[in-house]
Amino acid sequence: MKRKKLIANLLLGAVISSQFMFTTIAKAADPVKYTEKEVTDGKTTYMLVTNPNNGKELGYSKNSGVKLIEQKDGNYTYAFKDLNKNGKLDKFEDWRLDSDTRAKDLAKSLTVNQIAGLMLFSAHEKTIEAGLTDAQKKYLSEDNLRAVLNAGSNNTEAAVTWNNQMQAYVESLPCPIPVNFSSDPRSTAGSGDQYSNAISGKDVSLWPSNLGLAATFDTNIMYEFAKDVSAEYRAMGIATALGPQIDLATEPRWLRVYGTFGEDTKLATDMAEAYVDGSQSTYDKDGKDLGWGKDSINCMIKHWPGDGAGEGGRESHMMTGKYAVYPGNNFSEHLKPFTEGGLKLKGKTGSATAVMDSYSIGLDAQGNPIGGQAVGSAYNKEKMSILRDKNKFDGVVCTDWGVTATPPTPFGKGFGMAWGEENKTVDERHYDVLMNGVDMFGGNNNSKPVIAAYNMMVKNNGEAWARNRFEQSAVRLLKLMFNPGLFENPYLNLNNSLSIVGSKEKKQDGYNAQLSSIVMLKNSNSTIKADNGSAKNKKVYIPMTYTKAIKSAFGTSEAAWSETMTINVAKNYFKEVVTDIPVKDANGNITGYKAPDLSDVDLVIVGMSSPNNGGNFSYAGLSVDAAGNKKFYPLSLQYSDYVAKDGRKVSISGDKLADGTKENRSYNGNTSNIYNSYDLEAMVNAKAAIKKTGKNIPIICAMKASNAVCFGEFEKSCDSIVVGFSVSDAALLDVITGKFEPKGLLPIQMPKDMTTVEKQLEDVGLDMECYKDSDGHVYDFAFGLNYSGVINDSRVSNYKHTNNK
Repeated sequence: MKRKKLIANLLLGAVISSQFMFTTIAKAADPVKYTEKEVTDGKTTYMLVTNPNNGKELGYSKNSGVKLIEQKDGNYTYAFKDLNKNGKLDKFEDWRLDSDTRAKDLAKSLTVNQIAGLMLFSAHEKTIEAGLTDAQKKYLSEDNLRAVLNAGSNNTEAAVTWNNQMQAYVESLPCPIPVNFSSDPRSTAGSGDQYSNAISGKDVSLWPSNLGLAATFDTNIMYEFAKDVSAEYRAMGIATALGPQIDLATEPRWLRVYGTFGEDTKLATDMAEAYVDGSQSTYDKDGKDLGWGKDSINCMIKHWPGDGAGEGGRESHMMTGKYAVYPGNNFSEHLKPFTEGGLKLKGKTGSATAVMDSYSIGLDAQGNPIGGQAVGSAYNKEKMSILRDKNKFDGVVCTDWGVTATPPTPFGKGFGMAWGEENKTVDERHYDVLMNGVDMFGGNNNSKPVIAAYNMMVKNNGEAWARNRFEQSAVRLLKLMFNPGLFENPYLNLNNSLSIVGSKEKKQDGYNAQLSSIVMLKNSNSTIKADNGSAKNKKVYIPMTYTKAIKSAFGTSEAAWSETMTINVAKNYFKEVVTDIPVKDANGNITGYKAPDLSDVDLVIVGMSSPNNGGNFSYAGLSVDAAGNKKFYPLSLQYSDYVAKDGRKVSISGDKLADGTKENRSYNGNTSNIYNSYDLEAMVNAKAAIKKTGKNIPIICAMKASNAVCFGEFEKSCDSIVVGFSVSDAALLDVITGKFEPKGLLPIQMPKDMTTVEKQLEDVGLDMECYKDSDGHVYDFAFGLNYSGVINDSRVSNYKHTNNK
């Protein structure tokens, strides 16, 4: 009986065991499936799909008509978005495939009108708080535009909700392509960056300008900037940076020096490579390069083939600066930050995905056009051949904004930069640009001229050729969206974005970079020294300054008095801060300011900005009288009036006039126009006020630099000089009060005077005689002081002064 019971128990155990094994095997055979959850930002609700086995995360709107397609792959069931709503998994929808395969598959199925829409890049969208507007819906649905320029504020919540609204809208349209948001630089801490001045705010980490980042001479800081800012951009929906600006700043008067990495080829090239590499790659917690990922943004390096050689420093947004000149035969040097930097990365993404061309017409020393064509870069076949053929670049080339628009008359409203093609129609300009291998039109919301250009292609080359050319651009443009994963999930989680943008760690990184970028040029008698707490006991005088009204293509700015350093910030560092006393007329209106009695003041800090010649749209360098007569005048690096005596008597550049002769754009004999010339007066007044006291009160100059300065006008009045390139006043004051020992180095030369500026060549860097101060220090490239004296570390030896030719 016991034996039978034992056998029965064994049989029962075997049955249970076999059933358990069967169940286990059956369960093991069930594929692991994706999961879904609903997410909302308060205005838009979307579905978030998590795929198993580290598959791609998907996002889609339930109201867009998009459904999921399931596919089993081994032990997993993955989800894919049926973007074109045809009920099957197309190659472009399969996130397991590479971007090139997917882009080619989708390009084949797009209509000509849809591809034309991909070639558009919107005008500046500045009011993102308004959300998705009817005008935006129109260009998204009727013109099929998908590249949108976010020129709005750094309001993270507004950016997230606007992004999600727009992505949900385009997902519902027949053209199954997400929006690729872009931005110009928006992370600059201080003044000097004309774009960031309008939008920088507390929501993002704040850094020096590109010129300031170059002043660190440290590519590790550049990588840190790129990683932090790209993560912030993605958290605001921005997947493409319109930058970095990597023009060689070989002409010191040029109005856009502040946005460059300076005039030294090696430094600019290294910084360009680090910026693009750090921006386009995503990194794991250990710093390993993962290639394209959730924190990656496309970089559109600009402005090919370099735009830093404007004649006399004039800038190519306006007709005043439509010509870049190469009197030193140094055109090839300007290519290197592109060809050896941004297009030649150490990391996994390999190359910048996009290039923006320059506005200007390039001329050699004799005034002959580069490549034989007196046209802007978007139209110039030789310039494009160097990029496409010689350097094998097959990414996106985008025109700068307004290249196909008709230029206004001088000081007229609006802008257009069709240099060299002024007499052609808008449709013809689009055709010429596309025939030159360019893919995209900056600032154009209207697809009609692009479609007209296609029809010209069909007429001249046949429909098959035209279709192939359009698909070629479509593949390049679609990869800008496939690479960062926009086809999988273009939506943003508001809480996640708020935790990323302007995080404590990122803000500290940015502030540390500001401190590291500040250059100390002079420090007589150790006026600036390590903090010993004495600043808190000091009374400090900070004067006012005055900036004249500036007329531009978009209106006239108001003349204004302002503090040379922010008084409320300075109060955090000193016992007391005083400033100028207003002078009033009989009616109580302020007519000016005067210095107070400085008898009990311990220190004077005079904030100054680089001499302001005007902005990109102010026609700087040109005046027009009531009769319409034009007169060119010199751009200057000094505050007081500069009468050009050593300028070219006959300019290299010039338009062809109606009588067949060449226009002479010489400014020789004419006088400069500096809008902030009062900065020098503020320094002079401060020195005079000190003299009245009979005391030896030290003066520190806090120079807020956007380009080079002729320090010889006022250096002897200063005990110390510190230079910040678009950094905050707090960072400058941390250095002035000894809380941080300066370590920055000059990324550009500071000239002896305007005579040496006139002698240097626009296309050659590091070719000026530099200013030698009263302490015997020369303000040359890579010069800087710390508490011990002249800095001479590995950064200096690595970028030792060499002529860029």
